[in-house]
Amino acid sequence: LGFKVHTDAPMGEGARWLTVTPPEQQELEITLFLVAEGGMFDKETVQTMTTLIKKGTFGAAVFTCKDLLATYEELKLKGVVFKKPPTKEFYGYEALFIDDSGNWFSLAQLNA
Repeated sequence: LGFKVHTDAPMGEGARWLTVTPPEQQELEITLFLVAEGGMFDKETVQTMTTLIKKGTFGAAVFTCKDLLATYEELKLKGVVFKKPPTKEFYGYEALFIDDSGNWFSLAQLNA
């Protein structure tokens, strides 16, 4: 997606605090983390979260862009997997994509 690493700090026992920022919005930090037992999550929580992520019902975000069709084509060429191609909606245009963990994201071009 072209994000840049902002913070990559070790947190002990193989864990780390990792944030990325969109190139045009560096004040926004998105935290990436592994859903793993230990630290914040017990075994049951990890199983529940993993199931929800794989089903595509957990972890979503909306990213906006100025030209959805151009951004869609650019990301497709980079290997991004889309679940829904650009589609006209009442609020503008939207495409849905997923990451390699199953999280889904909306890419939108909003009506002016």
